[in-house]
Amino acid sequence: MKRAFTDFCLFSFGYSAYSLIELAYRRYTHYSMGIAGGLCFVVLYKIYNKYKSLSVLKKCLIGSAVITAVEYIFGVIFNLKLKMNVWDYSSLPLNISGQICLLYSFLWVILCLPICYLVPKISRLEKAFDHKI
Repeated sequence: MKRAFTDFCLFSFGYSAYSLIELAYRRYTHYSMGIAGGLCFVVLYKIYNKYKSLSVLKKCLIGSAVITAVEYIFGVIFNLKLKMNVWDYSSLPLNISGQICLLYSFLWVILCLPICYLVPKISRLEKAFDHKI
C-alpha cells in the first residue's frame, strides 16, 4: 500500500511539474502530456534509484530515451490514432512521424538534469517517512 501511495505522489508531482513546464513554454498543455510527465517521473525515479552509481550524463541519456519512447507512444495514440493534434514535429529535422525528433530528445537530456538531483532528495524523504510509520 505504501508503494502505491508513493507512486501516486511521484506521478502527481511529474504530472504537475511537466504541465507547468508546458504552460510556461507553450502557454497551453493537454492532459495527455501531464499523464506522460507523471509516468516518466515514476519510471525515472525507479531507474535512478536502482542505478545510483551511474554518472549524471548516463542518467540523463537514459532519461531522454525513456521520455522519447513515452512521447512516441503517446504521440501515436493521441495524435495519430485519436487525431487530437497535441503536437507535431513534422517541420523539424530528424523526426519520426512528426511525433519525436532529435531536438526534443536533446531537450529531454537537459530536463533530466534536475530530476537527477531531485530523486535522491525524494528518496531520502521517502525513507524518513518509512521510519516514522
